[in-house]
Amino acid sequence: MITVSPNAASQIELSAQQSGIHNAVMRVAIRKLDDGSFHYALGFDDAIAAQDIQFKSEGIDLVTSPESLDLGQELIIDFVELDSGEKNFIFINPSDPNCSIPSDKVG
Repeated sequence: MITVSPNAASQIELSAQQSGIHNAVMRVAIRKLDDGSFHYALGFDDAIAAQDIQFKSEGIDLVTSPESLDLGQELIIDFVELDSGEKNFIFINPSDPNCSIPSDKVG
């Protein structure tokens, strides 16, 4: 199942508050590209299809398609400070052939 870290959950809640979003869920989308790499997208969504899968992680309501869930079975979404000093969401996915898991970045 897709997991949201406590840091990512805090940032998602802050983004929703700053945007005035109250009833939308966070959609997680994963697509496998032609070169085998994975493309990730996050966004608030209020249009949930019948086949979508809904669940919670760290108090965040999430939704994803069955195809995205298949690609992200062990995905962790985190919010970290990068080497450049910029803060951003990262996607730690053991199913992604290009994933390098940062041992000190999760959380």
